[in-house]
Amino acid sequence: MNVHAIRAIYMFEIDRTLRTLFQSIASPVLSTSLYFIVFGSAIGGRMSTIDGVAYGAFIVPGLIMLTLLTESVSNASFGIYLPRFTGTIYELLSAPVSVFEVLTGYVGAAATKSVVLGLIILATARIFVPFEIVHPFWMLAFLILTSVTFCLFGFILGVWADGFEKLQIVPLMIISPLTFLGGTFYSIDMLPPPWRTVALLNPIVYLVNGFRWAFYDIADVAVGVSLGMTVAFLAVCVGVIAWIFKTGYRLRT
Repeated sequence: MNVHAIRAIYMFEIDRTLRTLFQSIASPVLSTSLYFIVFGSAIGGRMSTIDGVAYGAFIVPGLIMLTLLTESVSNASFGIYLPRFTGTIYELLSAPVSVFEVLTGYVGAAATKSVVLGLIILATARIFVPFEIVHPFWMLAFLILTSVTFCLFGFILGVWADGFEKLQIVPLMIISPLTFLGGTFYSIDMLPPPWRTVALLNPIVYLVNGFRWAFYDIADVAVGVSLGMTVAFLAVCVGVIAWIFKTGYRLRT
């Protein structure tokens, strides 16, 4: 394993994040804080509990997941798209660096940023609402697993995109709407039976519920199913990336 190559890619991406610290960290935290103020304090103060959990605390896992998914995809997609846009990708492809080492560098840096951002938002949430974490180990495990999975997906998006505008299509037009409809602000058990069945077709439902289970030991779907869906999506992303490097799709042209 070429540790020096992994470290070089990883540190370059981390340095890029530090150079844009306000945009990378402060902006998502500020946006999430506004959600806590509006939904957690203003609206939550006028709502009853959900499954025995105060509404303000109930939405904490969903809001963390909302930011985590969009930021993971955006970070990883921009990280690999920039070398393609500037042409430095050819230097990377000609270097003695394996696919695993490239992925570890780019995806590792993007996932690190996402995990740190998730933990900062978690700490910020305590300012607005009191809550406890029943399964802290599983909370951290879901946080890391989800970050890595969607960073892999973002890597695929960054290879597929042929313009900066396409980098924003999936996070804004697909990931964010699915997260809002995936039980971020409500329990899908509150929906009428037909709509609950439709909601179960949304893969984000399983991610949000697995993460919420780690907080409060409650979930609309079995935690094993949530974990299995996440691992399955990760495996698909790894398979697609392996195919991309094997065929050179949009990397060598």
